[in-house]
Parts: sequence; structure tokens; C-alpha cells
Amino acid sequence: MTDESLDAFRNVSRKPGLQIWTINNMKMAPVSARGFGNFFEGDCYIVLYICDNRGSRQSIDIHYWIGNTSSQDEQGAAAIYVTQLDEYLGGSPVQHREVQGYESPRFRGYFKHGLIYKKGGVASGFHHVDTNVYNILRLLHVKGRKHVTATEVEVSWNSFNNGDIFLLDIGKAIVQWNGPQSNRREKLKAVLLAQDIRDRERGGRAQIGVVEGGDEKDSPELMKIMTAVLGQRNGPLREATPDDKSDKVQNTNVRLYHVFENGGNLVVQEVATEPLTQDLLRSSDCYIADQRGSSVMVWKGKLASKVERREALNRAVGYIKAKNYPSSTSVKVMSEGGESAMFKHLFKSWRDKGQTQGLGTTYNVGKIAKVDQTKFDVLQLHARPELAAQHRMVDDGSGDVTVWRIENLELAEVNPRTYGQFYGGDCYLVLYTYQRAGKQQYILYMWQGRHATTDEITACAYQAVNIDNKYNGAPVQVRVVMGKEPRHFLSIFKGKLIIFEGGTGRPGVVNPDKGARLFQVRGTDELNTKATEVQARSASLNSNDVFLLKTDHVSYLWYGKGCSGDERVMGRAMSDVLSKQDKQVVMEGQEPAEFWVALGGKAPYASDKRMQREEPLHSPRLFECSNQTGQFKMTEVDDFTQSDLDEEDVMLLDTWEEIFLWVGNLANQYETKEAWNSAQEYLRTHPASRDLDTPIVFVKEGYEPPTFTGWFNAWDPHKWSDFSNLNKSPGGSYQAPGSPMTSPPVYRTHGGEFSPRSATPTSPYGGTKSPSAGHSGKFLDPELLINKSPSELPQGVDPSQREAHLSDVDFQNLLGSSRSDFLRLPMWRQTDLKKKAGLF
Repeated sequence: MTDESLDAFRNVSRKPGLQIWTINNMKMAPVSARGFGNFFEGDCYIVLYICDNRGSRQSIDIHYWIGNTSSQDEQGAAAIYVTQLDEYLGGSPVQHREVQGYESPRFRGYFKHGLIYKKGGVASGFHHVDTNVYNILRLLHVKGRKHVTATEVEVSWNSFNNGDIFLLDIGKAIVQWNGPQSNRREKLKAVLLAQDIRDRERGGRAQIGVVEGGDEKDSPELMKIMTAVLGQRNGPLREATPDDKSDKVQNTNVRLYHVFENGGNLVVQEVATEPLTQDLLRSSDCYIADQRGSSVMVWKGKLASKVERREALNRAVGYIKAKNYPSSTSVKVMSEGGESAMFKHLFKSWRDKGQTQGLGTTYNVGKIAKVDQTKFDVLQLHARPELAAQHRMVDDGSGDVTVWRIENLELAEVNPRTYGQFYGGDCYLVLYTYQRAGKQQYILYMWQGRHATTDEITACAYQAVNIDNKYNGAPVQVRVVMGKEPRHFLSIFKGKLIIFEGGTGRPGVVNPDKGARLFQVRGTDELNTKATEVQARSASLNSNDVFLLKTDHVSYLWYGKGCSGDERVMGRAMSDVLSKQDKQVVMEGQEPAEFWVALGGKAPYASDKRMQREEPLHSPRLFECSNQTGQFKMTEVDDFTQSDLDEEDVMLLDTWEEIFLWVGNLANQYETKEAWNSAQEYLRTHPASRDLDTPIVFVKEGYEPPTFTGWFNAWDPHKWSDFSNLNKSPGGSYQAPGSPMTSPPVYRTHGGEFSPRSATPTSPYGGTKSPSAGHSGKFLDPELLINKSPSELPQGVDPSQREAHLSDVDFQNLLGSSRSDFLRLPMWRQTDLKKKAGLF
């Protein structure tokens, strides 16, 4: 690295946070924090993000951003600086190539209130953000729900359309115009962006007004301002333009290539296709993982030559061109030991250097998870939710349990004396109740037998909904497939969980006599032990485990050579539950002839060294899910926090051993209904060939267990309790990145000027909001709202929000609850009550 390069990086901070440079005259020029999120289309930028990860070293990401009108020279200079900055920081950063309009979710996530694309750049004489400058006239076209972008467009009515949001920025005032077809989420995001511009570019002194495009007559003074700038509008506006397609994060067609130069030519040699394994990567080489063009990731081995490492990014760009992929294709470059979570998820198994043994171990024989012996301190699990998440345990299983079996498609309560006995021909519902912070919490397990009928599995899901309704949506629902029982499920039955391969537990039904029966016992204490029926033949044995062989006359307790003392103790305890006969203890290698006769003759079985592999440790990943296009789409949320859980969405949290589906109270009903199918589709299409029977946990907003909240840093249990935040005004207290907290007044128009007001706040969704009713104007007679078609409703009433126009007394009488209690109900429950009251 040259002295000139070292000088360029001398001011690079290694503290956590965001740093940005632009390329000016082929050199790196720092961007002020007040300008973060503003990108000139004629420039290239380098963005450095350093994050302190809990329990591990820092993660470093370097992005270089390419403006649509930037020169080839600037792009080349940016790429060189990125490579040199990577070397300067020790070679551990992950490098990302970002193209304007196609930025990765991780990049967009740095700028919570949106990206602003500005015309021009350094070369054309445009200056970057200056604070307190008011001689501005621009029109910003705002798009996006999760990640917002704002593009400068012609200041004319011709730029508008009915589906999007536009910000008319005239320096001392910002007018937000909401297209009639834009939704609540988009409007709120645009308000936050307008506040961000006001706070960082105008020192908090610009004024913000909101115009609803469908009700422009309600904002005559603001419309006068818009007309004065844009002129009189002639004719109707254009129809809505489709939003950018959601990112399809995963692709089952993943291929690994060895990319190298030979005689000056770029050689691309296929190594393997999915599922990939870590041993395919050799430290002496560089590789490209290609998700069929949706993402290209370059891996640099630590022993690869300096030339190969330095050229990795250029080779990725060359690879894209050779494959005729779009120039906007996502490119990431990472070094051995600094792999991203997304890269690791492409591999069936992944082990980091120096990784300690995980909490669980998966065995090849029987596919049964074995959990290390752990003494659980319930108070510790409640006080430290990250422990609950890592152990997958909300407590030690000492709560109350009720078990039902599906019989004739209805619920039949199971005799408590038989709790823990599950038959492969049945489906069961297990309701677990425990106390946390003095409040009742519920988990509803839906256990599906391998040989249960489709009708029974469907009835199990249907009855789960009924139980969920009975407890007002509070239970966390967990789908459990036979043989894939989660750790907490095991703990509930205190070392007495028995899974029979077939048959039924229904009273009065005699299961056919199967002759000799063989059970494999796994576990070291009451919290992690279960017995699973396997085929009664010699090949089912395993030297590392305890087995119970039941015959008509005698039961054999067989100890493999590799099992521990704790495993033998639990095997003995489980054998007493399985059989009342006297047990004959048999040590491996000392079996009587009758033992082998009962198994159909002696045959080879797994008797080598301990056959086990550790569960791979994977970083959790959060996705926003959408099925609205008819195809399962997901957008990943990088470096996620609780605030990324969107109340209008279904979110998928993948912790590898479990899949959590978090459903916001305002989530689209179709997405909620399809959530289970979406999770299974996610597993089915995962490039690492995931286990389709991975437990799926259904979590509703406000009822999150510690096994979920523990994956989030600093979880706030009261975040969604204040429902007034849903209608927070544009002028509410807000802190923009890089600026002090500001609490400016809310504004309305009066006499053609902006002036402060102290009355009802303006809503970003249009109109004004009464502090109690949440609607504009006075309350309405319920007779004007009940059982009326949309065309029969009074002007200004949203057919889907009729209840907002009721007084508190009428609200209570019609819907049977107070307004605040009603808002705390799940969305489906709110809709149900409104239908019954004739308000939907």
C-alpha cells in the first residue's frame, strides 16, 4: 500500500458507526454526518459500517455506491479504494458493490428514514448538503414501504401519479402530497423522511404540511402553495406505477465456482451445486457462490495470493459480465473467517474456527437431538432472555400442562396418567402455561404423528385456532413434527416422553401386536430425555446409546459402549415407564442368543467411534415476508432490532434450529393466513437443503416469549402498548441521525401562512385525529354507520374504520370493549367484532 493510500485512511475511525466518503478528483473526501443518506447521481461513494456484535468480534462492512451518471474513472477509483481500505482494516471486512436503485437491504438499512438521490455531483459543480440553506426548489418522488427512496424529479405536475408520495421542498416549507392510492405505511415513512430533511438540512426550522391527494379541498392553503410553484393542474394525474419488486432472497439453484486467471484469461470452473459443504472451500483459493444471478458472493481464502485477493472484486464484476447478468447484480466479497450470515446459510453445515461445542448435538442414527446436561435457573432465563433464546427454553418445564388428542376431528382430553405417551397415528395439542413477571403465558404445541391422516392434521390446526381464540390470541403456537420435538417440549414430560412409531392412544382401541419392540433412549436428565420406537432389528442399534427391547416374556435394557453414566440412569428410569417386566441388563458385546433372535438375527450396526455432529451455529436472520404477488417473497433486514418488527407485516426470524413467524397486529390478513405455508416454502427453497420438519413457532405481537425476544438486543416489552403512537403527528418529538433531539410545534395553514397550533394534531394519514376517537369532526350516530354499504356512508368515513367515528360510550356498547382494549386485540379479532356489530 502506497504512502498516499495510507494518508487517505489516516482519519478512518475504528469505532462502531457509519462513515462515508465521496470520490472527488479521484480522491476520498469525507461526507459530513448531516449529509448521510444524500447521494448525488453523478458521484461514487464509499460507506464503512462497523458494528460491535454481542459475544464476538466487530463486524465490518465496506460498500461502494455507484451513481447512475458517475464516470468509469470514478467507479474504478472507488473500487481501488475499497480494496485498499479492506487491506488497511486487516482483510476482515465484507465488501459490497451497490448500484443506484438496486441497493442491498443491508445498505438501505443504514439509512432508516430513506435514501435521497440528488441530480448532478461534484464534477458538475453541485455541492453536498449545507445546513440552514433555504433557497431550494425541488420535487422528491418517494417510493417504498420498508426502505424508502426519494428521487429528484422535474418540478411539475407531470411528475405526479396517483399511487406515490411527493415532497415539494421550497426551503422554509416542505409540502407532502399523498397519492390517493398510497397506503398508511408509505405515508408514515414519507413523514419521517420530511422530518429528517427538516432536522438535518434546515436545522429543524422548516415547516411541514400534508396534503391528501384524494381530498385536496381539505387543504386549500397548502394547495395554493403547490399551485403557485407547480402551476395549475390540467387533466387527471397518471395512474400508480408499480413499486420495486421485493428481493427474492434465496434461490435453490446455488453453484460454487473456482475463479482464477490462466494466461491472462479469466477461468470459471464449477466446483459443486447445492447443498454446499464447508470443506469445498480451500484456503489457498478464491471462489464465487452464485445464486443464479440474484446474488454473487466472492470468498477469499486466507492463503490465496495477494494478487488473487486484490482482484477478487474485479473478477466478480468480470464474472457478471461473462454471465450476461444485469450490471445491478448484488456483489459481496469476504475473506475466510469473516463470512457473512447470508453466505454461511448457503452451506449445509458451517463451523467457525475456534467454535466451542454447541448446545445440542445431532446424531446420524435415529435423527434425534441430544442436549448437553444443563441446570436451568428459571430466574436467570427470565432475567436474561438471550439465555432463553440460546437454550430454546422459556423455563424448566415445571408449568401446568393440558393435553388433548384429535378424535373424530374433535378435541378429546387425554388422561393425565398417560401424559408423555404420543402415538404416530395420532395428533395432539399440548397447552403449556407458565408464569413470567407475574403474568400467565401460554405455549400451544401442535404435535403431528407421522402416520396421522391429512384430515386429522387439518383438524389439529383448526382446533388450535379455537384454543387460541379461547385465550384471546395469547398462546404462542408451535408446530411439532414427530421426531423433531423442541427442547422445551421434552422438558415438560420430565424424562417420560415416549414416542410410539404407529398406533393410537385412543381409549378402547387395541393396537395390533407387533411382537418385539425396540426403543432408543436419548438424554442425560429429566429435561432432555425421550424414548423413540425404532424398527426392531439389529441395524437400528447404535453403540452410543441405550435401547430397550420388549418381547413377550422379557425386556432387555441394552447399554452401548459409548453411552455415559447419566444416559444409563435415564435409560433405567425410562425402561420402568415402558415396561413393568423385569429388565435384563445387557452390555454391548455380552448379548444372549435370545436377544439377537428377537431382533431377527445379528447384523451390522453403528458401532464405530461416536457418530455425531454438532449442530452448526448460524447467526439469526430476520425477513419481512410478502405473498401479495402470489409468489413467496422476502426482504432481509440486516443488523436487525426490535424496531424492525413492522406491525403491518409478517416477519420471519430464522435461528436455524427453529423458525419464528411474528405477526403484527396490523398485518395483512392474507399474509397471516398464509404464514405457515410461507415458512414451509422458505425451508423448502433454502439453498442449504434445510430439514422440512424444523419446528415453526407462531408468535403474535404483544405475546412474545423470551425464546424470541432474546434474539433482539434491548427488547422493550412496552413498545407497542402505547397505541397513540400509531397516529403520531409529523411534528412529534423526533431525533434525526447526526442532529440533536428536536420537539418542534405541529403546524396548520392559516391565512396563507404556516402557523403553530395547539389543538388536535395533524395525522400523517390525512385529516385530524381526535385524542380519543381518532377521526376528524364530531362523533356520528351509530345508525349512520351500522350495516351500511360504502356508498351509503357519510362523506369522509373510511368504510374499514367506521368505529373511529363512534363516541366512547357507543364504542363500548357496540363492540363490547373499551377503545384501548379493542386496539390491543389481534387484527383478525378486531375484524370479527366489527363484522358482528355491522361495522365492516
